[in-house]
Amino acid sequence: MFWKFDLHTASQLEKLLEKEDVTLQELLDEEDVLQECKAQNQRLLLFLTQESSLLELVHLITHEPPTDREEKLRYKYANTACELLTCDVAIINDKAGEDDTILHTLYSFLEQEPPLNPLLASFFSKTFGNLISRKTEQTISFLRRQEGFITLVLKHMDTSALMDLLLRLISCVEPASLRQNVLTWLDEEKLIQRLTGLIQPNSDNERQSNASQTLCDIIRMSRDQASVVQETSDTDPLLATVEQQTVEGLFKNMFEGEKSEVCIVNGTQVLLALLESRKTGVEPIDSGSQGLEKSYSVNNSILLGIQPHLKHFHHLLLHPPKRCSMLTTLGILEEPFGNARLHACRLVAALLSTNAPRIHHELCQLDMINLLLVRHLPTLSTTYSLSLLFFTDLFFKFTWNNFLHVQVEQCVSAILNQTVPTEGPTQDSPEPARADNMHPSNADTANMELLSHQDLVKHLFQKCRLVQRILDAWEENDKTAEGGMRRGYMGHLTRIANAVVQSVEKGPVQALITNLINELPIDYKGRWQKFVDETLMETNKKNAVDLVFSDYQIQQMTANFVDQFGFNDDEFGEHDDSINATFKRITGMKCNLVDQGPSASAFSVCSKEKVRQLDDADEEEDIWEDKEINYAAQVKARTSLSSLSSSTLLSCASCGCSPVGQGWVASFEDDFNFKADFASVALDTGSGVWGSPTGQLSDGDDKGWATFTDFQPFCW
Repeated sequence: MFWKFDLHTASQLEKLLEKEDVTLQELLDEEDVLQECKAQNQRLLLFLTQESSLLELVHLITHEPPTDREEKLRYKYANTACELLTCDVAIINDKAGEDDTILHTLYSFLEQEPPLNPLLASFFSKTFGNLISRKTEQTISFLRRQEGFITLVLKHMDTSALMDLLLRLISCVEPASLRQNVLTWLDEEKLIQRLTGLIQPNSDNERQSNASQTLCDIIRMSRDQASVVQETSDTDPLLATVEQQTVEGLFKNMFEGEKSEVCIVNGTQVLLALLESRKTGVEPIDSGSQGLEKSYSVNNSILLGIQPHLKHFHHLLLHPPKRCSMLTTLGILEEPFGNARLHACRLVAALLSTNAPRIHHELCQLDMINLLLVRHLPTLSTTYSLSLLFFTDLFFKFTWNNFLHVQVEQCVSAILNQTVPTEGPTQDSPEPARADNMHPSNADTANMELLSHQDLVKHLFQKCRLVQRILDAWEENDKTAEGGMRRGYMGHLTRIANAVVQSVEKGPVQALITNLINELPIDYKGRWQKFVDETLMETNKKNAVDLVFSDYQIQQMTANFVDQFGFNDDEFGEHDDSINATFKRITGMKCNLVDQGPSASAFSVCSKEKVRQLDDADEEEDIWEDKEINYAAQVKARTSLSSLSSSTLLSCASCGCSPVGQGWVASFEDDFNFKADFASVALDTGSGVWGSPTGQLSDGDDKGWATFTDFQPFCW
């Protein structure tokens, strides 16, 4: 209706375009200029695609606006200009992408000295990214002709908008052949090595963070692209470089020379991205090809590069960077755990999930799991630092750091639930993707992985004393929780205990874990059995109770929600089907009606004394219609009339009224037999009524009608 009756305000652009001296600023002042541009207004597009207009639009998004304008209106024209240049109109894309003058003007923004204006940088990145997507060949050809393009981009890497432009250059180039050429060009420009060089203590924090995030995004996008695009067997040169040549450079920047927590965190984030593995999920086994295996497994060179440097992370856990005390809601934290040590724990958890025997062996030699779990280290090997004698374990020391508790829980879960091959692959099944191919023989590799996993499980239960630590920590919490509060790690400790119990019941190393628990000291073995049967079971019951309200049957709001509203009887789940109800339902009710006998009898008598039942009349009769009341000739005596006192009867006799004889009886039959003609049914209430107990109907024309000529009023 809004458009049908032409209720919208007419655009002023047509009037402005009719002017010969109209300026771009006047058009940008109109609120509907962007809508008219997207609506393919020919006169407006003709004006905007003029070289002078396009140059002015590019100038607005690449140069600082005047400072004398109001702050909220200062970037108005720059924002509108960027929207016009990126509104995906073909004629604007063609003019801007094919004119080298416009591209040079736009490119000149990178030649400014840092730091760049973040808002203008976002306008520049959006405009150039649109040209890369829409005019790919022309834009890529222009960029490759420019000397030092990658250098300029890395120079301004402290601005996040330039990181977005670089990622768009890698991911938004089509077709595949042209994309392969771009990736080869970027690899020849040493993009990966130069990004890795930015992650060093001498760089500022923003530059390091953006460089790290760019490397992580390149790794993820390249692996996703390799798993999706199967039409070409060409490898991604950037992915190959980052997997083979990045690890050593990262460790050199992180741990050699001056150490920086920011550098360690950003470098570890790249390592974690390299260790990410994609699971095949629901895909069938026979659908996997050789080209997909490399995207689902961790490259062996990455693990070989990380293994010699695990000692640096071990030292980092013992000697973290100095941090100031922190005020928390629970008080002052004298020694914060720190982001660097948290990322070290994340790296250990990721390495445990790779199923690499040499990595597992190195972690056991460094006693890394013991460092995360045990409360104190009573005995040490000569290869360990003496400072470990006074080191308190991280999990229990930082009581309220749930980020740390999550990582330790994942480490234990990775050890207990790790799947190990029981035998080598057959000829009929493809070889499974593995993280570590140390030997050419598949059977030897599988056997090595099995032995490595068993050694890791033994290390967890024997040297780390996992079961003993769970029991001791639980008892200490029960003692301190009586007058205080529950410790922050108890939820994660419960999950770890449940993981151990489940591994005993069913798991890849069920027999081994059962034997290790049976080998516990008699005291701890009995305490563990009692803990599992009583304490842990009671805790699980408490945790299973659904507190207050649970939205366990909320439907999704879809387009056809009105037609599918509610639940069908066979789809609606009862409360008892979902959770364990803790309230007893009432199954019956006992009522004693002995004392209510007289009341029930009185109610029954009153119910029978009806004047007229509603269903006696015709169905079409209106029960609320006013009608004459008809009484039967024979009526029964009412107890209320017989209760008249003798004084009342004497007073009636003294005034000359006709007395009510003792033989008079008021009788009301239970059911009145009305005739079809209701007008002819009436009682004769003349003097004869008082003379005899039975009333007779007259035979005259007034038959059935009552007469009151001889009626004498009562003198009560």
